[in-house]
Amino acid sequence: PENTIFVDSKATLHTDRADLEAKQSENPYKWELCQKTNPEKRTGGIGEALKGADVCISLSKSGPDTIKPEWVKTMAKDAIAFICANPIPEIWPWEAKEAGVRIVATGRSDFPNQVNNSISFPAIFRGTLDVKARTITDEMCIAAAYELAKCAEDRGISEDYIIPTMGEWEVFIREAVVVGMKAIEQGVAREKLSRDQLTKRAEKIIKEAREATTLLMKSGLIPPVPEE
Repeated sequence: PENTIFVDSKATLHTDRADLEAKQSENPYKWELCQKTNPEKRTGGIGEALKGADVCISLSKSGPDTIKPEWVKTMAKDAIAFICANPIPEIWPWEAKEAGVRIVATGRSDFPNQVNNSISFPAIFRGTLDVKARTITDEMCIAAAYELAKCAEDRGISEDYIIPTMGEWEVFIREAVVVGMKAIEQGVAREKLSRDQLTKRAEKIIKEAREATTLLMKSGLIPPVPEE
């Protein structure tokens, strides 16, 4: 954490932020970040925080120009930028690339490397339900994240493909299986199944759901996606 700098709507987070210290009872998490990150107490805003940075992860207000190209140019060589605001990312992907970023991810499906929770939460719930888990642990979610990475590696990672897409439905099966297995390992599952049993169950349910959705769309009961 000491190598990270967080920025809120006002400025960078650090222990000299008297406004956050005064409100630490209301927002203890932000004050905790002030204490654990940015030990050099770098002040300013996004532009100052990006100087020399290897990675930018932005979950901010919709852009463009929330992050400016001239700020991105000050980042380290071959930098990575996750610009995840919707409907418009904080900076357009091509502008980030022109400014020197090597790998760009956004929250949109019409750009490469979509980062969206929809690639994870359906499978996490599927795996949880399949073993009748009492809760969803952090470790179950982390297992899903690692499996996502493995799926991308199996297909071949490139600058424009660092994460599977939501159209790759077999990914959800793999995620569901590792989530279920982790729940069993941690003792929170009410039903203990083998990896093969979990795979067959998840595949059957997900396949049937996809086929039903396709049928409903073809019959017009689910309207088509509106054109822009």
